[in-house]
Amino acid sequence: MELIKQIAEDINNFIFLGGAGSGKSEIAINFAKCLSDSESKEVHFFDMDMTKPLFRSRDLRPKIEHMGIIFHYEEQFMDAPTLVGGVNRFLRDESCYVVMDIGGDYIGARSIGGFAPALNNENTIAYYVLNAYRPWSYDIKHIDQTLGDILGVSHIHLEHLHLINNPNVGPDTTAQDFLKGSEWMTKTMSAYQPIDFSCVKKELYEEVKNLIDEPVMPINLYLTYPWINYP
Repeated sequence: MELIKQIAEDINNFIFLGGAGSGKSEIAINFAKCLSDSESKEVHFFDMDMTKPLFRSRDLRPKIEHMGIIFHYEEQFMDAPTLVGGVNRFLRDESCYVVMDIGGDYIGARSIGGFAPALNNENTIAYYVLNAYRPWSYDIKHIDQTLGDILGVSHIHLEHLHLINNPNVGPDTTAQDFLKGSEWMTKTMSAYQPIDFSCVKKELYEEVKNLIDEPVMPINLYLTYPWINYP
């Protein structure tokens, strides 16, 4: 996708943060696939979500590896935190891309605090995913509190933080849901920091791509589970 290619011209490392249910993991997987499809560099995907047993990128490890992506994660016992190896090495390797899916709250974000020197440089972007339909993005107070907690423990500098808008209510999200959530989030964040781009499921992309000011990234819904009624 052209949007990802443009971003990746000067960036090697992409860190995805966001509250549980924001769509962070889904976006990270789609982003990694776009990088892999470009065939310009190896793509290393780190699943570092240690905050919940559900909706983890590691559930799709065979599918992600089939995309040509090198997958890294560490087995856990229940929710005991375990840190995957090789992070610093690949963050500093400009011959490859790194995509990191970080746990959904400040507990998960704490796991990357030790990598701060490599994260706060010109080769890295940290993306925070906002979803107007989730409680921690309900208003600027909730956004500020959640984001402040995450930045405090991850030691990512605010100037290295970028925002992604992902307004969805699940697999049944409509174009109207997307547009309403986008309008609200743009209005809420306009006085603080611009949104880099918005994400929408690919079935709605053509309908909405020219109806908002920000670039729109179409995404596939890879993280499907039997108890969710996906179309």
